[in-house]
Amino acid sequence: MRWLWTAVAIGLWLLVVAAVAWSRARARRAAAARAGALSSGGNAVVVAFASQTGLAEELAWVTARSLSDAGTGARVVPLGEVDAAVLKTTNRLLVIASTTGEGDAPDSVSRFLRQTMAAPADLSGLSYGLLALGDHTYNDFCGFGRALDGWLQRSGAEPLFDRVEVDDGDAGAIRHWQHQLGLLIGSTVRPDWTPPVCDRWALVERRHLNPGSPGGEAWLLGFAPVGHQPTWVAGDIAEIGLPARADGTDPGSREYSVASLPRDGRADFIVRLMTRPDGSPGLASGWLTRELAVGAAIDMRIRANRSFHGPSPETPLILIGNGTGLAGLRVHWKARAGRPHGGVWLMFGERTRAHDAFLDDELQAALMARDLTRLDRVFSRDPGDGRYVQALIAEHADDLRAWVDRGAAIHVCGSLEGMSKGVQSALADALGGERLAQLTEAGRYRRDVY
Repeated sequence: MRWLWTAVAIGLWLLVVAAVAWSRARARRAAAARAGALSSGGNAVVVAFASQTGLAEELAWVTARSLSDAGTGARVVPLGEVDAAVLKTTNRLLVIASTTGEGDAPDSVSRFLRQTMAAPADLSGLSYGLLALGDHTYNDFCGFGRALDGWLQRSGAEPLFDRVEVDDGDAGAIRHWQHQLGLLIGSTVRPDWTPPVCDRWALVERRHLNPGSPGGEAWLLGFAPVGHQPTWVAGDIAEIGLPARADGTDPGSREYSVASLPRDGRADFIVRLMTRPDGSPGLASGWLTRELAVGAAIDMRIRANRSFHGPSPETPLILIGNGTGLAGLRVHWKARAGRPHGGVWLMFGERTRAHDAFLDDELQAALMARDLTRLDRVFSRDPGDGRYVQALIAEHADDLRAWVDRGAAIHVCGSLEGMSKGVQSALADALGGERLAQLTEAGRYRRDVY
């Protein structure tokens, strides 16, 4: 009987592997079909994107569709899959490039940055336009977009128009990009692209996760869909629309990592209450954790974030993060719950074990069910500990290398300052800088940091 059940388990696992392979192949065929539908031969405009959270990719597709609707062929490609040889055969290039953190390039263009942008290339036959996405609250605003623009010009490429810089989704800058597209193709581009469609969601739970913590309050928020059946996958991001201010101005939206799956019947988030220098609550976090009534409805949409999607279930997965970054990690082990998988190892850091062991009951249950294979935590404010999550990487470097040797992917989620840089440095020490770069280029090292 034991052999029979073993055979059944192996058979089920092979079915899962086959289903995942078929699903990915279908997705690749669909993507190729979309690109082919927009393309019209060798004279098509190449629209390349460098995206960290999916926004640049979304704008690339909207740009290409606008060109196609106006009779100009366009082909969408990830910038990370482009090299100098491809650029030399391209006549017109439009690039939508995000900057992540303090002037960094998105992880998906690591190979392009390291190999193609390492030195100027002969691109004298290329004309290009560049839309740079950034956030002025970081020191090196649009740093990667500006660096890419400089490299293209040093390589002899000719700008079609001045670089367009977008500060935190500024609608005016997007309209300027549309205007430049119209001049480029000699045709009218729709004056305002259709804004993203938001759905209605109702707040159904708000739970304080760390009462008594020496750090900021962290809350688990659950929203149920109202009149619709949304779909998303682990790694996707939600844009939550904020209410208009008292003066009538629109504060826009805020992005949060989704911590649940559609089968949970709701979208969960972990939100930390931020405070301004004067002690007043932050605009978005204060509204979500203080003012919004349970049962009240909001506008929200969930956007694909392919740069943080997980690998196939049979691939071992190492999850590393701190604080509210647990949201973006939680959904990845939930995606494997109740099915055969290659292992999930969570390394997590917070302030105190007594107050900040977020979702401890759930974590222990996941360990018991083998949805989580291993859990290591540190608490920086506890006497006798005082470590940050990157210390776990150095402490367990041999085990980490063994997981990576058998094909593990690494996902990092949490704070940009301190944590992500410390983790990056610790991983480089444990694995070697060259190997970490190879993992990045292969899509086996992915980050969702903020």
